[in-house]
Amino acid sequence: MKLLVTGGAGYIGSITTQLLLDEGHEVVVFDNLELGHREAVDSRASFLAGDLRERESIHDAMMSVQPDAVMHFAAYALVGESMEDPMLYFHNNVVGGIYLVEAMSAVGVQKIIFSSTCATYGAPDVIPMTEETPQNPTNPYGESKLMLEKILLWARDRHNLEPVFLRYFNAAGATEAFGEDHHPETHLIPLVLSVALGKRGKIMIFGDDYDTPDGSCIRDYIHIVDLAQAHIQAVTKGGAGAFNLGNGMGYSVKEVIDVAREVTGHPIPAEVAPRRPGDPARLVAAADKARNELGWKPAYPELRTIIEHAWKWHQAHPDGYEGK
Repeated sequence: MKLLVTGGAGYIGSITTQLLLDEGHEVVVFDNLELGHREAVDSRASFLAGDLRERESIHDAMMSVQPDAVMHFAAYALVGESMEDPMLYFHNNVVGGIYLVEAMSAVGVQKIIFSSTCATYGAPDVIPMTEETPQNPTNPYGESKLMLEKILLWARDRHNLEPVFLRYFNAAGATEAFGEDHHPETHLIPLVLSVALGKRGKIMIFGDDYDTPDGSCIRDYIHIVDLAQAHIQAVTKGGAGAFNLGNGMGYSVKEVIDVAREVTGHPIPAEVAPRRPGDPARLVAAADKARNELGWKPAYPELRTIIEHAWKWHQAHPDGYEGK
């Protein structure tokens, strides 16, 4: 297949591109490099510089590429930033998504695998979350993703679009070639590993008085390779609708830190800070639908393996892609 991958210079997009190429697909990456890295684009892929917020940019790219399907990763994804500047997120994530749909419709491309998020569920009352869990976002980031899901459903009904929504939980890990390099970094595992690398003095634990076994928040971590593989399953096996992507197992902040200490051999000092507003105690996925309908099975479900792979990449790239 020929795939157009928006946001393919980012963390998840770059590794999905790598796996697509490994399986013999043709990939064209479309990215404005605002948050992505040119060095993260596999040399076997074609690259088009462009911005989804510019209607002509994505329309011209779609006309040029004529892909069989689109994988849509390009988005702003910081919850805190979205609370500070909601319009920034609606303009980028929603308006950019609309321009993408228009370009697909103009060229007759029907299949789109959309990088959505568990943030569309908000803070649910029942754990684990299924695809039927009510979607009640608690921040503009989650709201922007839900809005585009709804837009894609309308495009399905009116323009024969074939959307698949992959609702991520906590992506982590790396391949040997590509890893996680955000500026700023907000994800727990790379922040913990940055302490072991000597990049920061300690890791903060935001709240240790939650109703969990050790008092810290519990999250569902999924290896980036397993996440990428789900996209390939979705586009090649003809999936439809929404799929949660998680391991169905939760690990607490303190557990992540303890395993990172074992993997790195570093003490990784930690300090407890007040809770962050809006942080649910537990967020864990029920991913039975992806397993049953897509034949998806995580190959690296263990937290230790996820951290080992991330640590190997960060040791080889202590300054991220800037050091390449």
